[in-house]
Amino acid sequence: MIAEIIGIVLFALLILASIALHEVGHLAPAKLFGVKVTEYMIGFGPKIWSKVKGETTYGLKAIPVGGYIRMIGMLPPPPDAPPGTATRASTGRFATMIADARQQSLEEIAPGDEDRVFYRRATWKRIIIMLGGPTMNLILAFVLFAIVLCGIGIPTPTTSVAAVVPCTPTMSAPSGDALADGSCPAGSVPSPAAQANLQPGETLVAIDGIPVTTWDEATTIIRAMPAGPAVLTVGFADGGVRDVPVEVTQVTRPVYNADGTPTGASEKTGFLGIRPASDFVPQSFATVPVQMWDMTTASVKALVALPVRLYELVADTLIGGEERAVDGPVSVVGVTRIGGDIAASDQPIKAKVAIFLSLAASLNLFLFLFNLIPVLPLDGGHVAGAVYESIKRRIAKMRGKPDPGPADVAKLLPVAYVVAASLVVMGAIVIFADIVKPISLG
Repeated sequence: MIAEIIGIVLFALLILASIALHEVGHLAPAKLFGVKVTEYMIGFGPKIWSKVKGETTYGLKAIPVGGYIRMIGMLPPPPDAPPGTATRASTGRFATMIADARQQSLEEIAPGDEDRVFYRRATWKRIIIMLGGPTMNLILAFVLFAIVLCGIGIPTPTTSVAAVVPCTPTMSAPSGDALADGSCPAGSVPSPAAQANLQPGETLVAIDGIPVTTWDEATTIIRAMPAGPAVLTVGFADGGVRDVPVEVTQVTRPVYNADGTPTGASEKTGFLGIRPASDFVPQSFATVPVQMWDMTTASVKALVALPVRLYELVADTLIGGEERAVDGPVSVVGVTRIGGDIAASDQPIKAKVAIFLSLAASLNLFLFLFNLIPVLPLDGGHVAGAVYESIKRRIAKMRGKPDPGPADVAKLLPVAYVVAASLVVMGAIVIFADIVKPISLG
C-alpha cells in the first residue's frame, strides 16, 4: 500500500512537471518576443498558491489536469472596428459571443502595452510561441526514452537459466508446465533439462562444444538439433564449469506470427526445456529515434481511433459491464493509478523505473501530438491561424493588394467552445471510468 501511494505521488509529480514544462515552452518565447504574459498557471479551478514576479503571476490551481499562460491581445479587433473598440455593427448570438470575447481581450491591454500584444507579433514568432509547449513535451519524451533505452536498457534474454521447463510441450499444452500433481500432461514426458538436473542460476557456455554468448545463439542451435545425445557446458557464478549430458528431443510446436498470434501451422524443433533469465541491456542511442517513431505512429493511430474507443468505453465497459480495454482511453487519474500499480508490483526496482519512465514518455509524446491538432483552443489551432494569415498576406502582396491584417481567429471561437466542451465531457467520462472501473495491469 505504501509503495502504491509513493508511485501515485511520484507519477502525479511527473505529470505536473510535464504540464509545467509545456507552459514554460510557451512562456519563454513569448517573453523573448516581447509579448506581455500576465499569468502562468498550473491547473484549473480555485487558486491554491500564487506569486507575482515582475508583470507575471505564477500559480498553482486545485485541479492539476492542465495549465495555461495568459498573453494579452490573443484576439485582434475586427478590421472595421473603430480604434480602441472590439465591436462591429452585427447582431446574433455568435456575433455577441465573439464581440464579448474581443472586449475582454481588449480590456487586458493596459495603456502603453499596445505594441506588446500577441496578434501583432510576426507570424513566425507566434508559431514559435504556440509550438513551444508541444515541443517541450516532445523533448521530455525524447529524454525519458533515452534514459530508459540507453541508461537502463531493455529486458533481454540471457544464457543464464532462470527455470527449467518440467515437461516437453505439446500442441495442446505448449507451455510445458506440469499438472497440479507434478506429473506431465498426456503425450508429454519430463524435459531433457529436467532429466539432466539443470539448475536455475547456471549459465550456458557451450552446446556440443559450440560456444554461445546470447540466448538467440543458443535458441538457434537447440531448435536445429535432431533428437539424440548432446553435451551442455554450463558455468557457475564462481567461474567453474561442468559438462552435462542431455538427450535432446524433438517436439511439435505451433507457429506464431510476428505479433504473437498463432498461424495454425506447426513445426518440429529440437527442445531442451530451459527458460532464460532476463537482464536489462543498454541500447545504442540510435534506438531512441526508432522507438520514438514507433510510438508516434501508434499514438497517431490511437488519436484517430479515439472517438470509437471512447464509444466502446461507454457502451461496452460502463454500460455493458465488460472488462476495461488496456489500450483504451485513460485520463490523468488513470495513468496516475497505473503508476501506483507499477510501484506496488512484484518486479525488480530497475523494471519498475523503466516502466514508470516509459509510461511518462509515452504520455508526453501523446500530448505533443494531441496539441498539434489544428483546431482551437489547442495549440495547433493557433498555429493553423498564423499559417493561414501568412498565406493570405503573401497572396495579397503577390496580387498588389493592401495588407489584409491579422487573421480574425475570433470568428472560430464558437468552434473552440464546442471543442473545449467536448474535451471536458470526454475527460469527465474517462475520469469516471478510471475511478469506477480502472485499467488493471494484472
